[in-house]
Amino acid sequence: TPQQAPPGSADTAGQPDWVTAFVQKKEERDVVDRLKEEQIRRKKREDRFEEIRHNVHLKYAAKRKRCEDDEAKRLLQLSKEALSQGAGESALDQLDHNEKELILAEYESDDEKKVISGLEKEDDDLEEEHVTKIYYCSRTHSQLSQFVREVQKSPFGKDTRLVTLGSRQNLCVNEDVRSLGALQLINDRCMEMQKNKHEKKSNEENEGKKRCVSRTVCPFYSYEQMQFLRDEILMEVQDIEQLVSLGRETKACPYYGSRFAIPAAQLVVLPYQMLLHEPTRNAAGIKLKDQVVIIDEAHNLIDTITCIHSAEVSGSQLCCAHSQLSQYMERYRKHLKAKNLMYIKQILYLLEQFVAMLGGNVNQNPGCQAVSQTGTVLKSINDFLFQSQTDNINLFKVQRYCEKSLISRKLFGFVERYGGPASAVKTNKENQKLAGLQNFLLTLQQGSDKEGTPQSPPVEVEHNQIRTASPLMQIEGFLSALTNANKDGRVILNRQGTVGQSSLKFLLLNPAVHFAKVVEECRAVIIAGGTMQPVADFREELLCCAGVDSARIVEFSCGHVIPPENILPIILCSGPSNQQLEFTYQTRDLPQMMDETGRILCNLCNVIPGGVVCFFPSYEYEKQVYGHWEKTGLLSRLATKKKIFQEPKKANQVEQVLVEYAKCIKRCSQTGGQMTGALLLSVVGGKMSEGINFSDDLGRCVIMVGMPYPNIRSPELQEKMTWLDKTMPRAAGQAPSKVLIENLCMKAVNQSIGRAIRHQKDFASILLLDHRYARPAIFNKLPQWIRERTQVKPAFGSAFAELRK
Repeated sequence: TPQQAPPGSADTAGQPDWVTAFVQKKEERDVVDRLKEEQIRRKKREDRFEEIRHNVHLKYAAKRKRCEDDEAKRLLQLSKEALSQGAGESALDQLDHNEKELILAEYESDDEKKVISGLEKEDDDLEEEHVTKIYYCSRTHSQLSQFVREVQKSPFGKDTRLVTLGSRQNLCVNEDVRSLGALQLINDRCMEMQKNKHEKKSNEENEGKKRCVSRTVCPFYSYEQMQFLRDEILMEVQDIEQLVSLGRETKACPYYGSRFAIPAAQLVVLPYQMLLHEPTRNAAGIKLKDQVVIIDEAHNLIDTITCIHSAEVSGSQLCCAHSQLSQYMERYRKHLKAKNLMYIKQILYLLEQFVAMLGGNVNQNPGCQAVSQTGTVLKSINDFLFQSQTDNINLFKVQRYCEKSLISRKLFGFVERYGGPASAVKTNKENQKLAGLQNFLLTLQQGSDKEGTPQSPPVEVEHNQIRTASPLMQIEGFLSALTNANKDGRVILNRQGTVGQSSLKFLLLNPAVHFAKVVEECRAVIIAGGTMQPVADFREELLCCAGVDSARIVEFSCGHVIPPENILPIILCSGPSNQQLEFTYQTRDLPQMMDETGRILCNLCNVIPGGVVCFFPSYEYEKQVYGHWEKTGLLSRLATKKKIFQEPKKANQVEQVLVEYAKCIKRCSQTGGQMTGALLLSVVGGKMSEGINFSDDLGRCVIMVGMPYPNIRSPELQEKMTWLDKTMPRAAGQAPSKVLIENLCMKAVNQSIGRAIRHQKDFASILLLDHRYARPAIFNKLPQWIRERTQVKPAFGSAFAELRK
C-alpha cells in the first residue's frame, strides 16, 4: 500500500511510478501545511502584540491585580507577626534551618535528566518559536545604551521589538542579592533562590507528610509578573536603565523578563561575552540558527575570545580552596552522600597536585613557602595533566558536578558562617600561632589608637577579598579551561618568590574553535568597527580557521564622513635638529631622542590651539621621558603654553583627569592669553586609547611617539607566535608570527589616532614620530581614510609649515 513507501525512497529502483509520485506529492503537501501553520502562529503572535499595544485597560488590569496582591501579602504578614509574638521559635532551631542550606543535596548521576526550568508553560506555543532576528553586540553596556538610544530616535523606533540583555549584576532588582557585589555570588544566590522556589512547590504538595524548612525565595521571580514585563519590553524600546526601573515598578525580574522576550524580539542587544561564550549563550536561551549577528567595536574580537576562554589561579587561591573544602568535608561528613564525598575528594586531590606543580605543599602557608626554581614554564594540556598525575580524573565529570551541585556557593556560605578573615589557611600549628599573634597585635594597635578603631584595616581588606568570591569559583573556571583540545591551548606555570604568589594560567591559542559555532549556525555574521585595519588576521585566524569558505567572506570599507581637508596626517622622519626619529628598544632611551621629542612638542604647542594628546608606547617610557624633561627644564617650557596632564594608572581616576583636562581647555579658549590649552600624555592600550572621545578642541592634534610593539619576551606571546608559524600559511613571504606582531602594533596605533575625529565637522592633525611608519608594509596597515591623506616628511621644517597652515 502507498502508506508503506518510506519517505525519501522516491527514486528507489523497482518502485512503480505512481508510488514515487504519491510520496513526492505528500512531501510537498507537508511542507505547505507546515508553512501555513507557521504563518497562522506568526499572525496570532503579531495580533497579540497589536492587542497589547492598543489595549490600555489590559495594562491597568495587570497593575490593579498587582496592587491587590501586595495588599493581601501585607495583611498576611501582619497576621503572621501577631501570631508569632505569642510563641517565638527558639533561636537554636532557626540556626539549624539555616545550616541545612549549606549541605549539598544528594547528587544524582552525571546523566541526570535536565530539570525543567520550573516556569509553568501557561502560555501556548506562541512562546517558543524564535522569529528571525538580529543580535547586536558590543563591548560595554554604555556602547549598547548608545545604540539603543539611536534606535529609539530612528524612524523604526516605534515598531521594532527590541530587547536588551545584561548580566544579573546589571539587571537584578533584589537588593539583598545585589549587595553581594561579585558577579559569581549574585549568580549563585539567584539560582539558589529559584531552586528554593521549586522545592517549596513540591513541599507544598507533600504538605501533610512533613514540615518543610522555610527558605528565602525571590519576590521578583514570579511567572505572571515576568510575563507582563516581557510584553512591556516588547511594546517599547528600552535601554538597561529603563528596563531596571520598569522591573522595580512591576515587581518583576528584568533579568528573566528580558530573556522571555528573546523569542519574539526582532533585535536583541547584548554584550559580546554573552554571545561568544557558549554556556552563557545556552543559559540565556539565545538561538543563533539562521539569525544575523552584528559584532560591533570588533577590533579586539580575537583578544576578547582568547580572554573569555583563558583562566588563571594563584597558589594562594588553590591552598585556600583546599583548606576550606577539607574543613567543610570534615564538618558535614556524616550528612554527605557517598557520591558527594567521592567528588569532593577528587577536587581536593586536584588542588593538592596543582599546588605540587607550583613546587609547594597544600598543607603549609602558601605565603611562607619559597619556590626553589622561579621562572615561567609552558606545557601542553596533556603534559600538564600527566605530570601533575591528574590524567586519570575525568575533568568533564568534575566540571559537571561543580555546576550541578553548586558546591562553590555552599562553600562560600560555610566560610562566611564559620571562617573569620583568618580562615584562609588554618590547617597547621604554625598558622594558628600566626593568627593568634595577629590578633594580639590588633589589640595593641586598638589600645594605642586614641579613637579606638573597632577593626584594623589590614584584616578588613583581607576579609573583603575573601568575600568577593570563594576561591573555588575561580578554580572551576580553570578546570573547565583544561577540557579544551590539547592542540588549542597551553598551561603556563608561573613560579614567583613564594607558592602564594605563583600561578597557573590557561592560555587559549586558537580562538576559532569557540567562534566556529557562531559562524556555522548564523545565516550572516557582520564584524564591524571604526578602525578594523589590518583585517588579515580576522580572515586567517578567526574565519578560515573556523572552516569558513573564503567565497563567503566579504570585506567592505567605506570612506570617512569628514572632507579630506579636515585631517592632516604626517609621518615625521626627523626632528628640528635633524636627529633621525627611530624609537627602538635600543635607541629610545638615548637623551638626544627624548630631547628631540620634547623639542617637537614645544614647537607644536606654540602653534596648535586647544588640546594636544601625545601617546607613548608604555607607562614606563612615558614616566622616563617625563622625568628627563623635568631635569632638562623642557617641561617648564612646555607648561608655559599648555597645562600638562598625565594618564593615571588607576581606572577610577581617569574620569577626574579627563574632566580637569576639558575644563582647562575650555577656560583657555574663553580667556585667551599665553596659555592656549592642555597637553595630555597618554599610553597606547591604556585607559585613554579606546572608547574615549577627544572631539573638537579636546584633540586638535594626536601625536604617536614611536611604534608600540608588544613585549616579544612575554611567554604568552612567544607561544602564540610559535603556534601561528606551525599552523598558518606564510603570507606574501612573511612569517605569520612577524605579521602578528606588526598587526598588534598597528591595531593599537589605529585605535589611538582614531580618537581625534569624532563627527562630520571635526578636524585634527595626526603626527606619527618614527621613520619606520613610511615603510610600505607598515604604511599600508593605516586605515584607508587616513592613508590616502598621509604625507611623509623627511625633515621637520616642511611638516611644521603644513601644521601651521
